[in-house]
Amino acid sequence: MIKALVIDDERYAREELIDLLEESGDVEVIGECNNAIEALKKINQLKPDAIFLDIQMPQITGIELLGMLDPETMPKVVFVTAYDEYALKAFEDNAFDYLLKPVEPCRLNKTIKRLKKEFKPADYSPIVSDMLELIPCSGHNRIILLSPAEIETAYSDLSGVHVVGKTTKATTQLTLKILEEKTPLIRCHRQYLIHPKAIREIKLLENGLAEITTLHNYQVPVSRRYLKELKDRFGLS
Repeated sequence: MIKALVIDDERYAREELIDLLEESGDVEVIGECNNAIEALKKINQLKPDAIFLDIQMPQITGIELLGMLDPETMPKVVFVTAYDEYALKAFEDNAFDYLLKPVEPCRLNKTIKRLKKEFKPADYSPIVSDMLELIPCSGHNRIILLSPAEIETAYSDLSGVHVVGKTTKATTQLTLKILEEKTPLIRCHRQYLIHPKAIREIKLLENGLAEITTLHNYQVPVSRRYLKELKDRFGLS
């Protein structure tokens, strides 16, 4: 069940949208707000999966509220507005979707289906097929073929994607996304992957961040966005 917060300064618009969301059977509306200041408090308190947010509100607009949220931890933001001229700005600011008032049930259902895919529980069962047995890398005028089991971490920077093992550091043409999908490496940061079997220690830091120390003493950052997934994988609370 998707937990949602509805934010709109128009009472009847809120009530109509709440009815539509609850009729879907896939969304639980855990709160409603009539202004952005109240919404900011409830977002921090209730931690909804998604917020349905009006744009034109007094004092602080929906666009301005979106700018106050941490991109790494904020809920999925669906703008609900009578004005289509804000659509481009909304998507530039990481909005998940954009609905026009009056909200059409068919269009809303499409949004809910997309949200369900986003919050579908991750399947951590081993992937038997379609996995990379060797990862082609370059280093010192040669091509290196590395087994995923040799890699402790992979990361990206301006110069490309790099893989790091016990005694090896090399560059690969594969993207982090491909490595994440076709090897045992898992995401721990927007720019880093880690091999679960290479984790020796997870050090919890301030502000919901963490740092991994690998078996061979590489330090790998963990962002707030991926820390919960990492804890869930190892059965940590």
